[in-house]
Amino acid sequence: MNSDITIAEAPPGIEGQGYFATLLEKTIGLARANSIWPLPFATSCCGIEFMATMASNYDLARFGSERMSFSPRQADLLIVAGTIAKKMGPILKQVYLQMAEPRWVLSVGACASSGGIFDTYSVLQGIDHVIPVDVYVPGCPPRPEQIIDGIMKIQELVKHESLRRRNSPEYKALLSSYGIQ
Repeated sequence: MNSDITIAEAPPGIEGQGYFATLLEKTIGLARANSIWPLPFATSCCGIEFMATMASNYDLARFGSERMSFSPRQADLLIVAGTIAKKMGPILKQVYLQMAEPRWVLSVGACASSGGIFDTYSVLQGIDHVIPVDVYVPGCPPRPEQIIDGIMKIQELVKHESLRRRNSPEYKALLSSYGIQ
């Protein structure tokens, strides 16, 4: 059976890990960055500023974060806003561990980032003693514009993160330094 059909060579760019127009990794990063589901862990005045960020004046929904998740299993961004007591540290770590990978952490305000003005025996002097933090938002309390800037920094991190980063020895060593397997 003779056929007059000839198969053309594939254009350059189709072979390998990428597609003709873009890389799969960049497409996944773009999708993840614009569909972040935050879990607010707000304890004090920074939580009020975060609520203002969600309101219509600032509208965090513009950044793909309109769906607040109050279940850690359905969230990929943990937003810790406010003072964290040392007794709350294990609970914060448990919430972090219940989140699915990939997960990111945003530390909002001076208290969550460094203990703030509360240099006492009962206040955790930064949540990075308990869980790894990706972006810090300074302020006491930070303005909604600063929180939006922190969300945008998280989006940039998510957009450009390698799909293989979570399996790297460096990432596993970071988690093991926090006692996380």
